[in-house]
Amino acid sequence: MEWEDGKVRCGWANPKNEAYLRYHDEEWGVPVHDDRKLLEMLVLEGFQAGLSWECVLNKREAFRQAFDDFDLEKVCGYDEARLEKLKDNPEIIRNKRKIQAAAGNAKVFREIQKEFGSFDHYLWHWTEGKVIYEKGVSSSALSDRISADLKRRGMKFVGTTIIYAYLQAVGVIYSHEEGCFLEHHEKR
Repeated sequence: MEWEDGKVRCGWANPKNEAYLRYHDEEWGVPVHDDRKLLEMLVLEGFQAGLSWECVLNKREAFRQAFDDFDLEKVCGYDEARLEKLKDNPEIIRNKRKIQAAAGNAKVFREIQKEFGSFDHYLWHWTEGKVIYEKGVSSSALSDRISADLKRRGMKFVGTTIIYAYLQAVGVIYSHEEGCFLEHHEKR
């Protein structure tokens, strides 16, 4: 669909939501190599399970505040009292299982960092550092393998569909729709 600025974008982007527009144009599909941002997106994708990405995106700043700007050591240190406080925070999605998973997944994330030197190295080793260009699917053999490995390591809310969306969000998989002004954008 063509927007007011004359650009055609992916059909999922809501033209009435400025944050969504910026996310589509500036973030989605852009390769991420910063572990803090990789943790943030992993946590947010977990919270998206059963909800719309737009719902999560609209609460992103609140999530950043609630989760100490996704400082890994702080999130790994959350005790039960802190998890309860998060569950009572009306600014974020208050799902107890997802909140507990975020803290538990952070600990697994840290173990992966220790093993691979960074979560970035772990994530990108699956594609030998290459971006995969595909569209029109919600899971793949790649997301199946990564999902299974993360589950084996103890992560929760990392099913293949969530991991596929995560890989798209952090640019491992590039999926802009046909006709989108970013469809043929080269690796940035």
